[in-house]
Amino acid sequence: MDIPKEVKDIMQALEKAGHETYAVGGCVRDLLRGIAPKDWDVATSAKPEEVQKLFPDSFYENTFGTVGIKTSDADKTFSVVEVTTFRIEESYSDKRHPDGVKFTKNIEEDLARRDFTMNAIALASQETKKIIDPYGGQEDIKLKLIRAVGDPERRFAEDALRMMRAVRFASELGFSIEPSTFEAIKKNSAWLKRISQERIRDELEKLIMANGAPDGVRLLEGAGLLPYIMPELQEGVGVDQNLHHIYNVFEHNVRALAYAVRKKYDFVVRLASLLHDVGKPRSKRGEGRNSTFYGHDVIGAHATEELLKRLRFPQKTIEKVALLVRYHLFYYNVGEVTESSVRRLLKNVGPENIEDLVRVREADRIGSGVPKAVPYKLRHFQFMVEKVSKDPISTSMLAIDGNDVMRILESGPGPKVGLVLNALLGEVLEDPKKNTVEYLTGRTKEFGSRAAEDLKKYLEMKEKKIQEEEEIMKKKYYV
Repeated sequence: MDIPKEVKDIMQALEKAGHETYAVGGCVRDLLRGIAPKDWDVATSAKPEEVQKLFPDSFYENTFGTVGIKTSDADKTFSVVEVTTFRIEESYSDKRHPDGVKFTKNIEEDLARRDFTMNAIALASQETKKIIDPYGGQEDIKLKLIRAVGDPERRFAEDALRMMRAVRFASELGFSIEPSTFEAIKKNSAWLKRISQERIRDELEKLIMANGAPDGVRLLEGAGLLPYIMPELQEGVGVDQNLHHIYNVFEHNVRALAYAVRKKYDFVVRLASLLHDVGKPRSKRGEGRNSTFYGHDVIGAHATEELLKRLRFPQKTIEKVALLVRYHLFYYNVGEVTESSVRRLLKNVGPENIEDLVRVREADRIGSGVPKAVPYKLRHFQFMVEKVSKDPISTSMLAIDGNDVMRILESGPGPKVGLVLNALLGEVLEDPKKNTVEYLTGRTKEFGSRAAEDLKKYLEMKEKKIQEEEEIMKKKYYV
């Protein structure tokens, strides 16, 4: 129950000036659990202007009574300590923000507005160690229960995001949600529609990075929240698969996430593992052991992109997760797939993403109920990747460039230059030995003699043929 010196000094300065002061919220909860808090919040009877008078090196940029006090500590945990005046909040007409706040001198009134009992505990300075716990938060922490303060429906009506926070806390802390609190979430789950996508995204990211993320996703579904967060993932609930899977689509996706969490993979790989088969419900044909999901990788990539755009994820995250979903189904059987196929995959995915693609593939396998994440053929694929890693896989790696093409064709810049380079790359992907100035110069003249539209059709037909050959191999194994 030690309060750090930086925080204690602030509390004692406020107390010395005649103000009642407590550490509150998550920091007290973590202290009671024997865990070092990640940040510190202090509540006080002092008004914001009184706090700033005591601490000139501070800032007050909100209407909720929170003053940020800067400290000299290099540790980010203590570099800024937030001090908030005891307050009472008025009604929440938008189910997101209080219509107004009123300051009070009573800590119990301040605790009454908080979300869960475990966060409604106040701790006095080190000297007294007095604990204010009007809602039994200490007992709920011992019982590992997340319980709303007072009437759960009222708490969630004040801020509907609290319903999602309950699930996120359960995932992070390994707690369960108290029954009446959980029932209130199920009853009012649609309130989540009133919350901004950015706030939902932030909670989702924390949940996915929690050790209990798989159970957290199942809780979101069981509480009726998932349709308002990731409806595309919800579509997989109860959708049975074929003879290669023992779980339905939703459960398979969650188990793939569980593997990524167990391996401590980063957020992008965890999210791609969870969403890798999100396209299956829309692509399913037939029922029972012989049902098929052809094209679910492409459908899933589009669905993933829409989902992450809606949640306002950064473009870089959207692109990579969608890429991993799109190519998670890469076909590889020893003896059947050529080096040129591996080079094409490297071209499409990017060498920098291959390791994460293999990780998603491992998660897919374990999520299917198979015993081995990395069987021989996957290890052989990694060997082949390394073997061809120095071969040219992009136009920038060709022995000639755009300037050379223009010189050879005696032409200026234009779309045809790019078409010729892509046609040359297609040949070099097939056989890297062709990547010589002499060979590519000759082929440039041949390709250059064609009209741009004809060259474009040639490239499209070649790509279509490659995809058709891959699809034949995939269908052979119900992929």
